[in-house]
Amino acid sequence: MPLDPQAKALLDALGITTLQPLETMTPQAARDRSKMMLEARKQIGVEPVHQVRDLKIPGPAGEIPVRIYTPDVPTPAPALVYFHGGGWVLGDLESHDPACRTLANRVPCVVVSVDYRLAPEAKFPAAVEDSYAATEWIAAHAGELGIDRRRIAVGGDSAGGNLAAVVCHIARDRKGPELVHQLLIYPGTDMRMLSPSIEENAEGPLLTKASMIWFMGHYLRNEQDKLNPLASPALFSNLSDLPSAFILTAECDPLRDEAEEYGRSLESAHVPVEIKRYAGMPHGFFSFAAALPTGRQAFADVALQLRKAFELESVSADSAA
Repeated sequence: MPLDPQAKALLDALGITTLQPLETMTPQAARDRSKMMLEARKQIGVEPVHQVRDLKIPGPAGEIPVRIYTPDVPTPAPALVYFHGGGWVLGDLESHDPACRTLANRVPCVVVSVDYRLAPEAKFPAAVEDSYAATEWIAAHAGELGIDRRRIAVGGDSAGGNLAAVVCHIARDRKGPELVHQLLIYPGTDMRMLSPSIEENAEGPLLTKASMIWFMGHYLRNEQDKLNPLASPALFSNLSDLPSAFILTAECDPLRDEAEEYGRSLESAHVPVEIKRYAGMPHGFFSFAAALPTGRQAFADVALQLRKAFELESVSADSAA
């Protein structure tokens, strides 16, 4: 697929297109490199937020670090519980700090970023367990966090989008917490890797077929886990009674087709869904949004969809850009 010229120029300028292939690296080396890439992204700009604070909350295997971004809005405010991307191996509170700041300001809403356990140290379903536990705890302590419990959404990018989708299923099946929306940014939904876009965009950039296999090899315990709906939410037999969804996909992304197919499956189950593909964009473009016109539009689109879900006073998408 043709990569957007502005996106290519940005990736070239940041040195991303010449990086060592991820699948040739150890998880720790990949994490070290990810931190270096974050510093490059921060050069694009990091927005101030009225209040940012770190907490550690109880989890199934120890404390879970979270970071709470609270804009200057009346409380209790709606909230987005956000799960970072990184293939369940990479990422933390710092890696997605710029995006969470922008989301908090644009909607505006409280954003709670969750630092779930990573593989291979903690394999599947550890990330799922932490993500649901964090969502449950945030809802239970909404009052003290300045959050309106009736207006909580979940979201994430890539692996985080996968976790957000799975959390919605668990919350429905366990009768809580009640969620109003799911923001799925180029999510992985089917570990079987059967969709055409995996071959069309096998060489990336930013995400390749080989790196997807590397991520899954570290995350999953065995081949059978690929068929577990908690890893592949496309395989849930019941997609009904889930919160509304906004699914963003990137044209040049191996995950494009499976994310869009998941959206169509939600629609078939009568879940309100908006699916939008961003032309010429690679996987990961949301993290570089401030430097790309298409990325800024994606943030505006996300803000508009979340405002609708939160039933906030109507604001045009242009004013959120």
